[in-house]
Amino acid sequence: MKITLDLRKSIDENARRYFEAAKKARRKALGAEKAVAEWKARVTGKQHDEPRQAKIAKAKRKKDWYESFRWCVSSDGFLLVGGRDATTNELLIKKHAQKGDVVFHTDMAGSPFVIVKTEGKDVPAATLDEAAQMTAAFSRAWKNGLSTLEVFHVAPEQVTKEPNPGEYLGKGAFMIRGKTLYRRPELKVAIGLDDKGRAMAGPPSAVMKRCVKAVEILQGNEKPSDVAKALQKQLGGDLDEILSALPPGGCKAGSRLV
Repeated sequence: MKITLDLRKSIDENARRYFEAAKKARRKALGAEKAVAEWKARVTGKQHDEPRQAKIAKAKRKKDWYESFRWCVSSDGFLLVGGRDATTNELLIKKHAQKGDVVFHTDMAGSPFVIVKTEGKDVPAATLDEAAQMTAAFSRAWKNGLSTLEVFHVAPEQVTKEPNPGEYLGKGAFMIRGKTLYRRPELKVAIGLDDKGRAMAGPPSAVMKRCVKAVEILQGNEKPSDVAKALQKQLGGDLDEILSALPPGGCKAGSRLV
């Protein structure tokens, strides 16, 4: 280290000059260390925060009203909406069944009501068949291992909460008045991701038409949570949405359709 003395100053004055210079240099070094530490903290915090922000953004996706129910878009582009239980059956019929819609149900206890939202349009036979298949597949018939089930459809005004004399209608139960038209679909289900990345389950013909990826779902005794995880590996998407879309009772993943 080279030291330069000012001969015009005393030894004490020269010493004080070097002492002040040393303190100034030390302050600069501490400031630099602090700046480096703050920069590291910001970078680390940003890295940790990015995944959290991504999760928050994902959670904030605004869902359409029908996503609280079972839902599917038919191959002809009609929205099919079904109840999940007695409470949602009740809500679906009372709040969302409008004049011109078509209401599907079965004579078997534990079946969903399924509505074809027509928006005033004529409903093609293919959509009626798919709505019947959706009703059957998400009924108790799936859990019971049936391969087919009779399903009827009526107009919304034929569905009433007014019971016959001496009878009582519990939550989710309704009386059907007038003529009913029957179909006997097979119990077949597929699940896929639509162009918005949402899990949609329903008749294979509709799912293959409306989804970018699709897998057949078969009757089985595997845990729905295990099936959902396997499907997520094939399809991607949200695990909870996939699990929620599966038929009631046991099932298993079948072959890839799309």
